[in-house]
Amino acid sequence: MSIATPENILKILYSYNPWWRNNNLPREFIKPIKRFAYYEALEQLLHPDLRRFVILSGARRVGKTTILYQMIETLLQKGIDTKKIIYISFDHPLLKFCNMNEIIEIYETNISPSEETYLFLDEIQYTGDWDKWLKVFYDTKPAWRVVATGSASPVLVQGATESGVGRWSVIQVPTLSFYEYCQITNVEEIPQLDSEITPLVLQKLKAYELHDLMYRLAPLQKHFHRYLIVGGFPELALSKDDYYAQRILREDVVDKVLKRDIPSLFNIRNAVVLEKVFLYLCFNSSNIINIATISKELDNTPAVTISNYLHYLERANLIYLSYPVSLDGKKILKARPKIYIADPAIRNAVLMLDNVLTDPKELGIMVETAIYKHLAAFYYRLNIKVGYYRQTGGKEKEIDVVVDHPQGKILVEVKYRENASIKEDDAIVSKSLANENVIASFIITKKSEDYGLMPFADKVPIMRIPAFAFLYLLGHTEKNQILRINGV
Repeated sequence: MSIATPENILKILYSYNPWWRNNNLPREFIKPIKRFAYYEALEQLLHPDLRRFVILSGARRVGKTTILYQMIETLLQKGIDTKKIIYISFDHPLLKFCNMNEIIEIYETNISPSEETYLFLDEIQYTGDWDKWLKVFYDTKPAWRVVATGSASPVLVQGATESGVGRWSVIQVPTLSFYEYCQITNVEEIPQLDSEITPLVLQKLKAYELHDLMYRLAPLQKHFHRYLIVGGFPELALSKDDYYAQRILREDVVDKVLKRDIPSLFNIRNAVVLEKVFLYLCFNSSNIINIATISKELDNTPAVTISNYLHYLERANLIYLSYPVSLDGKKILKARPKIYIADPAIRNAVLMLDNVLTDPKELGIMVETAIYKHLAAFYYRLNIKVGYYRQTGGKEKEIDVVVDHPQGKILVEVKYRENASIKEDDAIVSKSLANENVIASFIITKKSEDYGLMPFADKVPIMRIPAFAFLYLLGHTEKNQILRINGV
């Protein structure tokens, strides 16, 4: 006897879509703070001229489902017929017994046969041939609008490349930025800032204007270290039990991806090696890695296997791979990547580190990870590469993060320690002085009072700025850019 009967499927659909009966979302579904990705996705969903389906890709618990509910709430507020809005989560075990066409046929037969439909699909990678069905919907149902989510973006990106060109786009949903964290946790000391204040204009401010800005940002510093510990996962950030939050992070975000998502999606027979690779990367976060070295460390696991696993972990939103950027016009022959765990809290949870806030080395790794994550998330929409610089030959010199902006390079060096010194022969100083293609340079510091222009006669001024202030201003800038683009 089949359990995936139309009656059973219909019951599931009604449970997923309470607005069909009540004309609104339950209060517990509604979250007042909207992620940056919400505005980007809504703009594409409702664009009057360019029709695109939207896929939200991000790690577990970053708030993708909440974004779907917020978009549904917006449609209801616009007066869209409730029966024309359908939400389906493919995490439900019963839905694994039927394909997408069967579910949609039951919906159209029993709920709404309308040509106009807003379809929201959660965890779409768990349904077979999802990309082919989206292609069919796009080509045969011109009045349909679709938003989907997925935690395993390797499959999503592959599907978008093969079937979705010109039909849908993938929007990355990173973990919360520090700015979003302050908003979602209702930090009381949030300052009112001019919309034109961005990290890139700091060097143009008068001394008294910079002092005033840093004075108003200073109260946020006390929230920054907790942000590093619990990470950018909304539900965990709102928890009052930080130890429990880390346990949930380890079990739900990491274990399920390593032991279930990636192995099932890529037919990995031995997930133990995958776990070992990820553990190795956690120990070596913020370092340049060598695949041959990893292979030897892991009992001579084939290099091609290591390379594939790095790709899977990156696309599963667990790591970032940062590649070198040239500052001297020389071609980079060996592009060895620098590794970052996707969120500082993930690394803390996996390694179960104690007292990281009192360990200068560990704290430096967490802050550099946060800096890279924020810059990578900020510039990905513009398709701008974010990498690092390393000068070889003689004394090796490195710049932690380099933004390869079309208008010129942005250099960022993390010095998150007490009394961090910068010498005139440091790479960020010499490159700011000599390179005509550098437009801004930042030294990321620890203390709230450690800010201002460096006393070097560089062509490009070098700005010292505390980590919490830099990240908050970056989020402030991103918010205002998105609001302007969407006319909010």
